[in-house]
Amino acid sequence: MARVILEIDTQLYRLLKSSAETNHLSLEEECCRRLEGADRRSRYLQALLAELRAEDEQRRANSHSP
Repeated sequence: MARVILEIDTQLYRLLKSSAETNHLSLEEECCRRLEGADRRSRYLQALLAELRAEDEQRRANSHSP
């Protein structure tokens, strides 16, 4: 499994952590739940996901370049 390190706003981290505890989930499960649309879509998480996808696409494009 690939390891991803994210820099996030402290307030957002606290919100996610609190939500995870309220929903009896791990922080990872809470993030996945939000990304899957089980909750209202967070613009921040959507932007983060788009950025990660773009970086992955660029990395794959660069690895196939001669």
